[in-house]
Amino acid sequence: MEFGEALRPLFEAADPLARALYDQRPFGSYDDLIERAERTAQRLPPADQVQVLNAHPRIGERPEAVSAFSYREQGYNAEAGLPTEQVRQVYADLADLNHEYEQRFGFRFIVFVNGRPKSAILEVLRQRLGNTRDAELQTGLRDMFLIARDRYAATS
Repeated sequence: MEFGEALRPLFEAADPLARALYDQRPFGSYDDLIERAERTAQRLPPADQVQVLNAHPRIGERPEAVSAFSYREQGYNAEAGLPTEQVRQVYADLADLNHEYEQRFGFRFIVFVNGRPKSAILEVLRQRLGNTRDAELQTGLRDMFLIARDRYAATS
């Protein structure tokens, strides 16, 4: 669906959200689109909300597997000057915690990185593992739209 592809830079590949938004066209602005998308995502059935979250790459995913926006947001280019063993350990910890998170909640961990290094995100991930599934679903969706607003601001 072309419309879904056009949304990809803001929302990755969130098909249930794209289908719901397609029926709401036209949008007066990108701000309007993001606001309506957030409201719409909150009203989607939980299974669709999970699909929307799972469209985002995992934090610490292989660099070649993420979008250009995710590459920048997750700071892959800033890791070049870090000690190799430190980077390897952070990625190993992220992989373990992402797996634990997905096993516990049934969807991917989404966080608005906002320039923080992956080592700082490890602590956020550990803390959020103590939340309820419903709280995490809402937090993931909220952060997804923080990411979308940041992506839009970066291009405008």
